Amino acid sequence: MNTAVEILLSFLVLAGAIFTFIGSLGLARFRDFYTRLHGPTKATTLGVGCLLVASSLFFSLTTDSISLHEILVTLFLFITAPVSAHLLAKAALHRQLPSLTPPPDAEPPPRTGKQE
Repeated sequence: MNTAVEILLSFLVLAGAIFTFIGSLGLARFRDFYTRLHGPTKATTLGVGCLLVASSLFFSLTTDSISLHEILVTLFLFITAPVSAHLLAKAALHRQLPSLTPPPDAEPPPRTGKQE
């Protein structure tokens, strides 16, 4: 394997690890259910996708055959993550789970302190 491929694989693995960490951190740090959906469905999906593409490239280049397992898992992940997040959000709305953000038609809270 040449140096350019190794650099590409290293970049994909590092980017995947960073995105996965950010998604997991978002899941742990956000305060309500609706905002917690964004961590695993956005950043973590992209991170795991980067890791799977890096794995597929590595095994395709080091063996005689093309590695399709990781590509199929990536496609399955990119299809199922948004669908499951949508279903979870609809279930939360159906159960009237409270959100920390006010609804768009709510009046803004009164201002206190100095008037500018």
